[in-house]
Amino acid sequence: MIAQEGRPTDTVGRLEKEIRTYDFLDGIGVSYYRIDHDPAMKMEACAEIDKALGATICKNLFLCNRPKTHFYLLMMCADKHFATRPVSDQVGSSRLCFADPEYLEAFLDLTPGSVSVLGLMNDKENRVQLLVDEDILKGEYFGCHPCINTTSLRIKTKDLTEKIFPAMCHAPKLVHLD
Repeated sequence: MIAQEGRPTDTVGRLEKEIRTYDFLDGIGVSYYRIDHDPAMKMEACAEIDKALGATICKNLFLCNRPKTHFYLLMMCADKHFATRPVSDQVGSSRLCFADPEYLEAFLDLTPGSVSVLGLMNDKENRVQLLVDEDILKGEYFGCHPCINTTSLRIKTKDLTEKIFPAMCHAPKLVHLD
């Protein structure tokens, strides 16, 4: 796996939502490195990608409360375990659970296995609250998918907080995860 700077020159066979992600990042002046790879459906598959990118790959979970009236995208360090109670308590919501894939597609234009903070660019109605593990912001770089799980990106964390979050109009709520 070789990291390449910026968007692919050949877009044949790439999904429109992936190209839209590159357009978004380029449009707000965010530089990034990209690695194309086999589908990464599990965090174990991301470990090799993590090393090649030189960035910490985030675990991204799409969650909702029990009545399915509030939705959340949780960015967390891949080496941490998700427990519903601590996160539920911090956001003041009823016990959280994984949201159904149809909400993921309807709100963020994503499918399971490709969940990414960059999907929030598609949430124009702000139906999804962004939750960020405070430890994510401690690293120089973070890694994520460009809305498809056959490519991973390395982006400066500073660009995430100063350019990406404001451009998506999604202010993060920081959460503490042990």
